[in-house]
Amino acid sequence: MVSEVTISDVNQVLEPILKKERPKYETARQVREHLSAIMEWAISHGFRVDNPTARVALPKAAGKKQPIEHFKALPYSELGEAIEQVRGTAAWLGTKLCFELLALTATRSGEARLARWDEFDLETETPTWTIPASRRKNGLRLRVPLSPAAVDVLQRSQELSDPSDPTGLVFLAERGKPMSDSTLSKLLKENGIGTVPHGVRSAFRTWAAERTEVPHEIVEFALGHVEGSAAVLAYRRTDYLE
Repeated sequence: MVSEVTISDVNQVLEPILKKERPKYETARQVREHLSAIMEWAISHGFRVDNPTARVALPKAAGKKQPIEHFKALPYSELGEAIEQVRGTAAWLGTKLCFELLALTATRSGEARLARWDEFDLETETPTWTIPASRRKNGLRLRVPLSPAAVDVLQRSQELSDPSDPTGLVFLAERGKPMSDSTLSKLLKENGIGTVPHGVRSAFRTWAAERTEVPHEIVEFALGHVEGSAAVLAYRRTDYLE
């Protein structure tokens, strides 16, 4: 039963993937991500109270250290045009809407692709998206204020929503399955858009630096980055939502 799954059980699923002669680190990460989505669904429906996958650490790929290769990113001045270009493609509507939400919130690909309806509060004066700690890279919950354009994307997404889908995911692939890690990358590549999903975050960061006077720490927090010593973090009790 899902309520009885432990960290040990999760490790038993991942170990055969990691102990091969040529370990498949990316495959293991994707499997853990899918298991996490299942656990989060179980939590939201009262079948368990914790997510065991959140405490499973995957080893880094071994081998010779390679030079840092930065993600391909568009100049922020071209991002609006890229969104319009994606809208005009023949791609599955759910895929296009997922990319648009990602662009409007500067979130990570996995955070957008595996977003669940119960994470959104669209009925308040300031609509928000609360991404749980179990789905965040740094293990900390993030509240994202939603612009009217982002709310519009979600309202359009509701027309594609399947009430019988047990995962409660906002975005599903055309065949009704969770959207894979390569879906958004393929969308951009096939339509000649010179960025990868993660590169949208770089465009946001550059725009914030060049076109706004928002303090550095707030811009970083908007990206989900948490900076400072343990003492600083212990006294910082705000997520700068206002």
